Amino acid sequence: MTQVTLPEYSIIATTLKSDSLAVTPAEMQGLLCGMLCGGLDPELGNWMPMLYDYTNDGAGWPHESKTLAATSLGIANNQLTSGQMDFDPLLPDENVELVDRADGLSEWVNAFIAGIGLAGVTAGKLSDDAKEVLADLAEIAQLGIDEDEDLEEQALLLEQVIEHVRVCAMTLHIELGAKAQNDEDAKPTLH
Repeated sequence: MTQVTLPEYSIIATTLKSDSLAVTPAEMQGLLCGMLCGGLDPELGNWMPMLYDYTNDGAGWPHESKTLAATSLGIANNQLTSGQMDFDPLLPDENVELVDRADGLSEWVNAFIAGIGLAGVTAGKLSDDAKEVLADLAEIAQLGIDEDEDLEEQALLLEQVIEHVRVCAMTLHIELGAKAQNDEDAKPTLH
């Protein structure tokens, strides 16, 4: 069985830009992951209109970009449901400027939070742990790199924050995404 992979971040960015979409790869995947972690069932296909509304004023995406989004959604769903703890947010490569990588993380987190909301999750549905996780993510979305400080130290701190974001996403998926899937599986079939 061959494993499906996405092209490099920069190639995805070029494709989205050439398709006149004002969204970064981090925002695209963050939004889709937020929807998944909020309980969206990727098999229903209802993610596309939400993606289009949020990123492109309701207009559909060109084929190549839509395929990248679908692939990204499938990979993220497999990572989140595998039980292997191998979920990774789609961020600019480690060889780009630290500021750009941090900006990518901020974009991903902001879009992730929006995706949770698009999936229909409201504060009333959340446990205290989930509320705390979302509060952490809201704070992380505001973080930035201070270029006057030690960049090597900030690079290490950024990697720790990225790890925390991974854990936050997986935690929310376990509570909200996996729960929504299990609730649907438990519904009786009417004949």
